[in-house]
Amino acid sequence: MARKTKYGTYGDDFKATAVALGELPRVKASDVAHVLDIHPVMLYRWKKELNDGIIMAKKDKITLDAEEKSELKRLRKLEKEHDELLIKHDILKKSIQFCSDRKKKSSNS
Repeated sequence: MARKTKYGTYGDDFKATAVALGELPRVKASDVAHVLDIHPVMLYRWKKELNDGIIMAKKDKITLDAEEKSELKRLRKLEKEHDELLIKHDILKKSIQFCSDRKKKSSNS
């Protein structure tokens, strides 16, 4: 397999926006990296570069429009519902296992 020799380059505005998205409350940086199709380490590197002043973009220039904000709100709601469903699923699995173990023990007596 040939090694990739040409990589995409990103401007300071894109990097600063990506970092700002990763810093929003209840937004995972790994999810932002996945959506932007970049490696999560790159996002953390950009964050460090922004803090060190290597990336010259001001954070207060970065704003999200109403559509982006509503989409992020919807995403947070879906993630919360997903987490709740995972917990419920885990409880049901444990309950089924517990009941099946009790049946096995009571049938041997």
